[in-house]
Amino acid sequence: MKNQTIFLFAALAAGIGLVSCNPSGQPGTEPETDLPEWYYTGGKLGTSFLATSTCFEQPAPAVDEAGKVTLFNQGDQIAEKSFMSNPAGTRGGLGPIYVRASCQHCHPGYSHGQSVDEGTYDAANLGNGTLLVVYDPADNGYVPWLAGMPQLFGTAPFKAPLDPQKITVTWRTAVPESNLKSPFPDGEAFELQYPEVRLPKEAVYIYNQGYTDDPDGKKKLALLQSEGYVTVLENTIGIYGTGLLDAITDADIIAQYDKEAADGKLKNGLNPAFYDGGFKESGYYKNDPQWGPKRFTYALTRGPLQDAAGANAIWNITNVTRSDRKSHYLDMNGTIYATVASKDKEVQDGFEAYISQITTKEEHPEWFTDDMEKNIYDYLTSKNLPVEMTDAEFTQFMVWHRGLAVPAARNINDPQVLRGKELFSELGCDYCHRPSWTTGPDDYRDPNGFFKGGELPRYPNQKIWPYTDMVQHKLMMKNDIRTGWCRTTPLWGRGLHRKATGDASEARMHDTRARNVIEAIMWHGYSTESDAYYPTEKFYNLPKADRDAVVAFINAI
Repeated sequence: MKNQTIFLFAALAAGIGLVSCNPSGQPGTEPETDLPEWYYTGGKLGTSFLATSTCFEQPAPAVDEAGKVTLFNQGDQIAEKSFMSNPAGTRGGLGPIYVRASCQHCHPGYSHGQSVDEGTYDAANLGNGTLLVVYDPADNGYVPWLAGMPQLFGTAPFKAPLDPQKITVTWRTAVPESNLKSPFPDGEAFELQYPEVRLPKEAVYIYNQGYTDDPDGKKKLALLQSEGYVTVLENTIGIYGTGLLDAITDADIIAQYDKEAADGKLKNGLNPAFYDGGFKESGYYKNDPQWGPKRFTYALTRGPLQDAAGANAIWNITNVTRSDRKSHYLDMNGTIYATVASKDKEVQDGFEAYISQITTKEEHPEWFTDDMEKNIYDYLTSKNLPVEMTDAEFTQFMVWHRGLAVPAARNINDPQVLRGKELFSELGCDYCHRPSWTTGPDDYRDPNGFFKGGELPRYPNQKIWPYTDMVQHKLMMKNDIRTGWCRTTPLWGRGLHRKATGDASEARMHDTRARNVIEAIMWHGYSTESDAYYPTEKFYNLPKADRDAVVAFINAI
């Protein structure tokens, strides 16, 4: 149970000192003195005041104001505990193939995922929230034979599309293409690294079953390692504060696009998928384009929140169905895995026992015919699957998801932090990492029509400090993110990652390549063609004391 009031009472009763996010960073509660606006990172309705290991798990004041603390705590249990393959039990219905078994597997402490170790890609490790992205470099499109977030586990008799034990990660050292090479002019050294993923064809289930050709006839699956597809890592985002980002109005986000287009400061301009002479709603993806600008994921694939981030992930990561998602998440094509699995003799032998736990012949006779191959295919591709997560459970989950607060800024009276705040602006970091937004009325929307209004916490008219412009840019890095376009990552709370997760690294950037703030900043200047090259060049030439001040500020917000 993560209710802040209950947590504080229990801790005080036990005589445990708590570290609050007060100006000095010392034990205590929210100070009553006058504070700068940027202390309240999530505004008065979205800020919590703990800087302990549970800092990202707290309910926002908006949750209590809406009388939804119990629902928040129930949703927290859904997010924290693993789903089970037995559909009749609590949190049942995992599979038939899935990415992870719980939110905590990808979001330890509800932060972003932990750093990835050298060696075998350990998908079963609690905290490894770094997902695999497999795409065709010819058009940057996801491969058709895997899902955008490839499943790595199967519920018997089904088999995982990829075997994570056959996938390896190697960390390589990178030397900047620009002149911003180690050491800094004053002699302090730094080192950049990036992950290289090896995905052999033997790790691919459909290849092992004899499927080697893509539907379009390119026949690159058999050449996976040499000249076929590209595989990279993509870390999960922190899920705290996403409700606050959802409360920013479409008009304000579009105005930000217009401003950046008019300024012309960015070397690579704006992603033409979203802005080409004016704002475009569709982007790369057709997820209800009439619902305004996309807000979530690095690729800006989703928005509003009620059809994004966790609302989507609780379905496709676990493959647990609900009333508005009565189908399985399989692959981009939609039928390749189903076709191959339906012909797999071992799947056929175990399917009758499996489906008998899911439903009865009276409810779904189409899966109990004498044609086993057709039974399996029809089940996997069905749009009318039995519902496994109830509407009440999904509502609880979304109250929790939308209700997660952002920790208040820390050490706001520290001279070093204040100096770093000045430099952050002087360097131009605040152009893309826009410090603040003011939310609108937050009449939240749901393209699926599940939420009608009033069920979830709201954040109207709050000045918030996420440090993002909600727009994509290019950093032109070695072994870059798919497409090269990446949403500016919110910086709020990132300095607490190691405290919340126990990670040895700060695990910054989209694939955890940066082990600390210095490395994250210097990746922005890896290439002179980076949209952030000039601010990084200015940082590079700062004296060490000023560089340390910028780092202290970023870790404080």
